[in-house]
Amino acid sequence: MIIRKAQKNDLSGVNSLLEQVLYVHHVDRPDIFKAKGKKYTDEELLAIFADEKTPVFVAEEDGKVIAHCFCVITEVKNHSSLVDNKTLYIDDLCIDEESRGKGVGKAMYDYTLDFAKEIGCYNVTLNVWA
Repeated sequence: MIIRKAQKNDLSGVNSLLEQVLYVHHVDRPDIFKAKGKKYTDEELLAIFADEKTPVFVAEEDGKVIAHCFCVITEVKNHSSLVDNKTLYIDDLCIDEESRGKGVGKAMYDYTLDFAKEIGCYNVTLNVWA
C-alpha cells in the first residue's frame, strides 16, 4: 500500500469513495442525505487537490484507490486574542468497504498526523458521528 497526495488520475477512485461516504450518511440520516449523488464536480475536486490549504491523501493498492483523507489547514496569525497556531482538520476519511478492517484507516490517520507535524501544526481535529 502506498499513501500519497491525490492526483488527477485519482478522480475516479476518490469519487467512488465519496459515493460510499454519501450512502453511509444517507443510511443514518435519510432526512438530510440522498442515497446517491456527487459531493463535488471533477473540476472542484481538482481544485481541492491543487490547493495547499486542502490536501487530500489517498491510499493506493495494486493501482486502485482504497482510501482517502480530505484535510483543511487553517492558521491563526496576529489575532487580537488568540495565539498564532496552525490546525489540520480532517474533513473526510474513508476506507473502501472491501479494505476495511485491515489497518488502512490507522495507516491513513498516522500518515496525516505525520504530515501535520511536518508542516508545523499545533493540533489535528477530527469530528466523528456517534
